[in-house]
This record gives sequence, C-alpha cells and structure tokens, in this order.
Amino acid sequence: MAKEKLKKADADNVEPGQGVDTLPSVLVPDVDAAPVTLKSGSFDLDNPVLPSWVEEKAFKSGGYPYDRPLKSDKYEEDLKALQVELVKLQHYVVTRKLKLVLIFEGRDSAGKGGAIFAFRQYLNPRSARDVALPKPSETEAGQWYFQRYIAELPTAGEIVTFDRSWYNRAGVEPVMGFCTPEEHKIFLKQAPRFEGMLVEAGTILLKFWLDIGQEMQLKRFHERRHNPLKIWKLSPMDYAALDKWDAYSAARDQMLEATHSGPAPWTVALANDKRRARLNIIRHVLGSVDYDGRDKTIVGKPDPLILGQGLSFLKKK
Repeated sequence: MAKEKLKKADADNVEPGQGVDTLPSVLVPDVDAAPVTLKSGSFDLDNPVLPSWVEEKAFKSGGYPYDRPLKSDKYEEDLKALQVELVKLQHYVVTRKLKLVLIFEGRDSAGKGGAIFAFRQYLNPRSARDVALPKPSETEAGQWYFQRYIAELPTAGEIVTFDRSWYNRAGVEPVMGFCTPEEHKIFLKQAPRFEGMLVEAGTILLKFWLDIGQEMQLKRFHERRHNPLKIWKLSPMDYAALDKWDAYSAARDQMLEATHSGPAPWTVALANDKRRARLNIIRHVLGSVDYDGRDKTIVGKPDPLILGQGLSFLKKK
C-alpha cells in the first residue's frame, strides 16, 4: 500500500526534481502512515513532498527560543573543547571508581541518539557503554519491572548511558497500551524510590528529557522516511505514534511531575536545534561532577533558554 501511495503523490505540489521517493524499493515500508491533520494543514508521511507549512514552522515549533540553528563552525569548536573535558571526566570516574548514569528520554526523533554519540564519541569504550534494551523477553516480562535495568547499571569506574530506560513505562507503554493503568501508577510511585536508593548507594544519576515541537518531529520523521541512510531509524512504533501527540504530552507531564525528585531531578533540553541541545547537555554533565582539571572557562554554564529543570521549565515556554 505504501508503495502504491507514493505513485499518487500530489503533482500540484511537486517542484522540478521533487516528488520521487529516493528509497530503493526493498526499503520502502510495507505499512501506510495515517495522515495527520494540524491547524496548519495535513501531513502525509509517505508523500515525498514535505508540506511547506511544516518546513516554515518546524524550527520555532513548541516555543523554541531561537530563530536559526547554531552555526556549524561554532558548534564544532565548542564540541571539541567540551569533549576534551569529557575525557578528563572519564579519567576521574575511573580513578575514583565512581558510577555515573545518564538517562536520555524524549519524544521520538528528539535527538537522543545523537546527543549520546556526541557525549561518548571520544570516551574509552572499556569503561563507557551505551544501553538500548529491546522489547523484553517472556522471562523479563514476568520479572519486577526494574530488574532487567538493574543488570545494566555501572560498576565502580564506569559510565553508562541509557538510550531510553525504565521510563518506557512512563511514556510509550501507557500511551500504546503495553501496560495497565495500575502498572503505570505503580511505576510512577516506585521510580523515585528506586532512583533514591541508587543515589544513596553512590551512583551519580543524571536524567535528561529532550523536547521538540510537533512540526519539528514531523519534519524529522519525513527525513527518515525518505532518506535511504536514515530509514532504519523509523520504526512501526513511530508510525503508530504519529497521531498521539497529545497523549504523549500528557504522559510526559505526568512523568515529570511524579518523578522530578530531589535525589534525581529531570533536566529538560529544548532540542529543535540538535547542536545547542548537545552542547548544553554536555555542559550540564561536566558541571555536575567536580573532576580534577576542570576548565571552567570551557565548561561554562548551560544556556537557561535551552536547559532547565522539570515540568515548570517546559510550561514557561
């Protein structure tokens, strides 16, 4: 169906050289994406032509505070300097036998993977690893919910990043019906207790929520859908979530309100501009650990327009 749909793209909206899907036929999804209607117009993920209103509104969507992306040369210069500081941080974690956990959560296509890559790019993989767990097995589904995540926590001298985490039960699971309302309620009650125990036992736990506007999400989904190098990033879950923006927003707000605890608060990053989000997340991490040799002139402070704490920061937008 999706392949037939592409052949029927609206010719009236096609500029010369546009309107032809660039995916090899074997990569074209077998499932159709349901059209999404916003106040500005209709969006069809399978149509290779991105609606002009999506392009126009994407960057400022969701109340983003800047008008244009950070310039690439400035980004690369700052990132390199901050990555040197991250190498220092890792050396400190290893020599002091610390345990550092970073949780990356956010809407689909918010840039979690890219932020983790920028963070880990030059770290020694022997003591820094990323965790992105698949769907639980039948055995895991019968365990205490946090059990399989506990097995992935760091030992002394290790840094672990979670590309999604136990917070699946606060977002995708209740929205998509993969857990019961009671299981969701229990999770929101247990998560702060669980994290409090981790922190009390000496784990440094930093939680990041990456937030983007709806038009930006549509634009990024569209890029994934029609780029043969990115199509692997688009999952059936993304298709199913296209018309559930409001449900995910409500789940996000409930999660932030219930789990923004003293021992493990949420740091919210506005991520319409991936470059600004990555730099500010790294600055926050570097500012959270007093490691040897920290260059405060390089680390600086996170941009308060981009990074803030908890649900109240999102509501200020």
